[in-house]
Amino acid sequence: MKWKTKQALWIAIYFVMIFAPLLILLLAPRPAGRTFWRELSVALGFAGLSLMGLQFIPAARLPFLSEVFPMDTLYDYHHKLSIAAFVLALSHPVILFIQNPYTLRLLNIFNAPWRARAGLTSAVALILLVLTSVKRLSLKLSYETWRLLHDVLSIIIIALAFYHIYNVNYYMSVPIQRWLWGLLGILWGLTIVYIRVIKPLQLLRHPYEVAEVIAERGNTWSLNLKPVGHAGRKFRAGQVAWLSIGHSPFLIEEHPFSYASSDEDSEMVGFAIKELGDFTATIGSLKPGTRVYIDGPYGMFDLDKHPDRNYIFIAGGIGSAPIMSMLRTLADRNDQRQLQFFYGNPNYESIIFREELESLQECLNLDVIHVLDSPEEAWEGERGYITLDVLKRHLMCEHQRCSYFICGPLPMIESVERCLMQLAVSRQDMHEMARKRAFETTRKQIYSENYKMA
Repeated sequence: MKWKTKQALWIAIYFVMIFAPLLILLLAPRPAGRTFWRELSVALGFAGLSLMGLQFIPAARLPFLSEVFPMDTLYDYHHKLSIAAFVLALSHPVILFIQNPYTLRLLNIFNAPWRARAGLTSAVALILLVLTSVKRLSLKLSYETWRLLHDVLSIIIIALAFYHIYNVNYYMSVPIQRWLWGLLGILWGLTIVYIRVIKPLQLLRHPYEVAEVIAERGNTWSLNLKPVGHAGRKFRAGQVAWLSIGHSPFLIEEHPFSYASSDEDSEMVGFAIKELGDFTATIGSLKPGTRVYIDGPYGMFDLDKHPDRNYIFIAGGIGSAPIMSMLRTLADRNDQRQLQFFYGNPNYESIIFREELESLQECLNLDVIHVLDSPEEAWEGERGYITLDVLKRHLMCEHQRCSYFICGPLPMIESVERCLMQLAVSRQDMHEMARKRAFETTRKQIYSENYKMA
């Protein structure tokens, strides 16, 4: 089955699960004397709750979904659908209070029935979850603290909402509605168990340890790992994994990085990690033998899906990590197809893997075009950013015979894609991976804003 067909199938299943409670609400017998606005509030509440519970699925990094949808897409839709779930869920009590002000008495937690108290507490927890997510940096919450709070609040919201709807019992008196919500609850519960229990247990059975840490240019480290007591896990060049370094996989702290090593090397797996924050600044101090757990591989940034094409690689800064994985893989395979790599960096000294790229040009049919933001005066190569003019001057293959792999800050990706479309490159031939961590430093923010104007 083609991946687009799989995408359509999973999207259809997802929306069927969201709207199934509404379909039952529409077709099943309804209590007499209920106004339109009351019915609408119930419908929106059901839709919000089903959508909210299903947010566990795109966030779970389920292997069968990550093979069909890009990880960036899953997380992007997770965020957007979470906002939609928030609006729908809160619409339920707001409409109810406006339509019948008498129901405001349910806000009195001392006298209200327990089903109302559960609904109110669930709504307050939902507001707290959204506020802590939107204002995490302002509140100075660490990622790990926020994630733990996010998980706990999510479980509280769903559990109390279930108590509320089962005890209100107007529409839940319909057997098929009760069975449906029971099945949804089991599905969401199993997803949580998979994330917090099953997956960590699987990782514990396949540990890795630090073999070496190599200093690279541009405040970057190559972290090379070797499997302990197992043969390792195959990945495809360009994919990504989450690393738990120096602690149990049951702890919440984990960090995503792209594979940078060749997927032909079964004895060692490598990642390129740039110092961009508190955690990444500690990579250089890791000692050989440190235990690491790898949750991966994930992602569709995969050159093997286009075996009959020439490849154009375009990256900025540490966005070269998955590109290096691809180039190293192609070198190990002695692949001699036409390759071009447009590589943007601040200056010549900060070009990560500069010497290795020079050696790769000797064994691959590879042309590297360095584009420097602030080079020395003597620099004779391209200056500024990877723009339409730069691409026009150097692109060497016919567009219909090339696949384009783009990795870097999101504004860079968007700018490059606009340029490629002006060159009549099909959108289907572009494959991107956004390096959102590039926004963590002021310099990268400036770099990104300049790309917006390029």
